[in-house]
Amino acid sequence: MKIENRVIDEAMEMLRGMVGIPSVSFSEDEVCGYVSEILSEHGVRHERVKNNITALNRDFDPEKKTLMLCAHLDTVPVCDGYSFDPYRPDYGIVRDIFGCGEDEIVCGLGSNDDGGSVVAMCAAFRHFYDKDMPCNLVLALSCEEERSGPGGMAWIWEHYGEIAGLKHAGRPDWAIVGEPTGMKAATSERGLLVIDGEAEGVSGHAARDEGVNALYIALEDIERLRNHDFTKVSSMMGKVRLNVTQIEAGTAHNVIPDRCRFVVDIRPTDMYGNQEILEALQAVCRSRLKARNLKNRSSATVPGSPLLDCCSELGIETFSSPTTSDWIRIGCDAIKMGPGMSERSHRKNEYITREEIAGGIKGYISFLETFFRTIQKNES
Repeated sequence: MKIENRVIDEAMEMLRGMVGIPSVSFSEDEVCGYVSEILSEHGVRHERVKNNITALNRDFDPEKKTLMLCAHLDTVPVCDGYSFDPYRPDYGIVRDIFGCGEDEIVCGLGSNDDGGSVVAMCAAFRHFYDKDMPCNLVLALSCEEERSGPGGMAWIWEHYGEIAGLKHAGRPDWAIVGEPTGMKAATSERGLLVIDGEAEGVSGHAARDEGVNALYIALEDIERLRNHDFTKVSSMMGKVRLNVTQIEAGTAHNVIPDRCRFVVDIRPTDMYGNQEILEALQAVCRSRLKARNLKNRSSATVPGSPLLDCCSELGIETFSSPTTSDWIRIGCDAIKMGPGMSERSHRKNEYITREEIAGGIKGYISFLETFFRTIQKNES
């Protein structure tokens, strides 16, 4: 399939516009308005609510099943070390770094995660917008994804039938979650469980060896956490991953700390529930453990899914993703797939190439065409 240069040029221009608008989680109002204007210019009817955008194909039929294309509009904060302005890159500097210019690459914060998926999905949605299809299409562009905020995809899914324009549309049956995967298809992804630990001791004067050192209690617990064996191993994802990522204690060099706080980052698999993990770890720790959120579960594509059939027919490589996405917030069969590369996310000098954007548009269109044929065949 050949994608017109005009379509790729429009996607590149749209992405540069998105990058130029700071859109850190909870501050997506301006970028949401920009994307809304672009969709309106192309005649796509849509709704904007809580800095989310939703749209249905023009001839949406509530009697048909629905596939959702979803990606997120927000970014993480700018990290240190950028060689150029992360919002308005100097493409002379970019050429020196990457060997290509403005016509071949888009650089800056959010270009790869998740702007590439946003613009490629918008282009694919527009391609099918007026077509007669065996199932419906929904476009959902969410906010707050990077911070697991309550106003993004979690809100869309919970209030789906209350959103103007979606009231007659049942929740989607399938979804493609747009994230930078090199257009490989993640058929499972780990969940996310962040635990705040707090050890309690008794303060005292260090010179007199008084008190009970909360830091030592925390260190003993951290060692127990490091050595904890999650015996159930997922066939798709392997073992649960656990890392202690932050620790804080003490007020002065001569005072025994009576509090020590630490943070544990856990990436669950389908073999454990988040509450189950929390209870198992609390049983081996003296410190008090508290989960920030128990809802960020692991996800997996349904066995026998038509999404898997399409991956097989198109020769798309599948894998299990170590990172979370809006997949954890939707309740339907899904895969995760998009242009760009995950290893560029949340790092300095973020970028995505024209070739990758073109491949994303082409890949989504080809996948949807194959998906439509697949469900027609399954229903016949």
